[in-house]
Order: sequence, then C-alpha cells, then structure tokens
Amino acid sequence: MRQAFILQTLVNRRDDVQIRLDGGYEAAERKRALIAPDYRYLDDEDMGMQVMSITSDDQKIKELEHGDYMGALLGLGMKRGKIGDIQVLEDGCHTVVASETGAFLSLQLNQVHRVHVFTELLPLDQLKWSQSKLETMDITVASLRLDGICADVYRLSRSKVLVPIKAGRCRVNWKVEEDPSKSLKAGDVVSIQGFGRFKVLEQDGLTKKGRSRVKIGKFA
Repeated sequence: MRQAFILQTLVNRRDDVQIRLDGGYEAAERKRALIAPDYRYLDDEDMGMQVMSITSDDQKIKELEHGDYMGALLGLGMKRGKIGDIQVLEDGCHTVVASETGAFLSLQLNQVHRVHVFTELLPLDQLKWSQSKLETMDITVASLRLDGICADVYRLSRSKVLVPIKAGRCRVNWKVEEDPSKSLKAGDVVSIQGFGRFKVLEQDGLTKKGRSRVKIGKFA
C-alpha cells in the first residue's frame, strides 16, 4: 500500500529506528506496522493479528464474492484498517483481523449477503489463501520495462500508463514502484490501482525483429 511505502521511507531516514510490516503471510497487500528502536528484535513480536474463518451449511456460500464479505464486515461498524486481506475460498472465507476486534467480529457476524454463517477465530498459521485463476496472454515488447509491459497488458498508451506509475499507484511484488524504467522478470507480480493485477510468467525468447516474447497471467 501507498501508506506502507511512505512509512517505510520515513523510517529509513533514521538510523535509530526500524519497522516491521506484516499482513499474516508473505504476499499480503494489507499489513500492520510495528515501529521500534533499532536494538529491538522484531521477528518474534506479536503483531496483534488472527484469522477469522467464515463458513456455512448453506451451499449459497460458494456464490459469495470478496465484496460480499467486505460489506458484511464494514456493516458491523468496523473500520477498514482493522481488517486485513480477505481470502475467498471454495467453502467460505478466511480473513485476517486485528486481535482487538476478533472477538467482536466473531460474535456479531452471523450473515453475509443473506447467507447464515458461522465464524471461528484461528491462529495465523492456519490461514488459507485462495489460488487465483490466471488468464494467460502473450505479448511482444521492445524491452522488459515496467511501463512498456503495463501498456500492452492494460491496452493503454505509454503516456497514459505513466500517470498512475508516477503517482505511486503501481506495485511490483506488493511494493510501490514509481520508476517506469524498472526491468521486470519472470515471477514478478504487478498491479496498478483501478486496472487489475498480472504476473509475468515467462520470457519466451525473441522475435525476428529482436522484440521479447513474454507470457502474462492476468488475475481474474
């Protein structure tokens, strides 16, 4: 997130403090921040997070989407900052929540979009995350520059794709990236706010004109 990038930048300006960002799993987009003196060891610090499992006996739970769960949680008067990533599973949902709100949410949440649900609080190591389906596409680009690949994937002109990148609305591997000339590689995950997310799957050689063949996977 943009806020995490700004916070990290501010902390980096000082030699006597450090920061730990954690969202419950490595690829988390929403994270909590812990700032402490540089002599503290933060890896074992409790970040105050737990997992809330949401399930149901109603088969209609399989039709629920991310927005349904989010709406139900916010409808309880909960601030977005107290809710981490929401993982929609085949038979329900796992969401990371702040420990100080877990008991309240578990007690109060009994319905999601007219589907009666059950909740259970779990430790972070029991978090399950959804395996996103990828829509593959093949592109050819002059180079592996961030702006060039994004322009092809999102079907935008190079000048138009520069706007969100330079505005800090682009993330590469969940970190804000404002350099349009950054070179991408296989395995990189890229997202631009409002345009979606994709993964660079592989570079498949060069065309006769010297352009790079790249296989992209767009997240549904």
